[in-house]
Amino acid sequence: MNIHTYEKAWLVASMVLIVGFIATITYGAVGPGIAMIDDDGGSIDPAQINDDERFSEPGVTHLGGNRYEVAVVAQAWSYTPSEIEVPANSEVTFYVTSRDVTHSFTVVGTNMNTMVVPGQVSQMTVKFDEPGEYGILCNEYCGEFHHTMEGKLNVVPENEFDMTELSVEAPEQVQAGNETTITATVSDGKQTDLETTVSLEIGEQTYERDVSISGAGSESVEFPVDTAELGTGDYDWTVTVDSHEETGTLTVSNETSGGDGDA
Repeated sequence: MNIHTYEKAWLVASMVLIVGFIATITYGAVGPGIAMIDDDGGSIDPAQINDDERFSEPGVTHLGGNRYEVAVVAQAWSYTPSEIEVPANSEVTFYVTSRDVTHSFTVVGTNMNTMVVPGQVSQMTVKFDEPGEYGILCNEYCGEFHHTMEGKLNVVPENEFDMTELSVEAPEQVQAGNETTITATVSDGKQTDLETTVSLEIGEQTYERDVSISGAGSESVEFPVDTAELGTGDYDWTVTVDSHEETGTLTVSNETSGGDGDA
């Protein structure tokens, strides 16, 4: 059978288009990493999210080495946490669930893009080799303010990543002559031991304490403050550990001024 040259050309062009369409569909389903929900992440009762161990305090958890987990809760119209920070050269597994309706968890500039369905937990593992800043968007229409649903993922250099937390308990007022105490609690979220120094500055007094914290543990440090040396008045105090800082004010009053005493 003799096929005209133009017919051959159209036949070849048609085959190229068909192959191109198949390749495009295949890439769209596999290449960008778009994922539907599977059984890997498990299921969860949307009404009991706060009681679930993974989602009671959403955020970053260090598993050891360069491995981390991040728990995220989606709800109209935000993510919790809204900003996530992980170190470069890390392997991060995300667990994402919804409190209300179907959302998506899409990290712009990466292949992270999954549906987030109430009752299900989406699971994705990604390696971040280089520092960078990425936006997080919802690509599933979820209501009136869908367009405002966004978050941020910061991948920082390893030497800048820190999971240390500082909290301070201090009285607001004490009578002159009484000794009072300012207590600083340092927590280390990493599965590695931490050696650091906690310092307190109040008036012209400066105190320092060395602390050793086991992996994923915490330690409290008490700073006795001599109010007789301070004298009456308002004194700003600052507690620091590494790059973390907490501040407040202690009022030292006379006994005749109606102070409440040591707190």
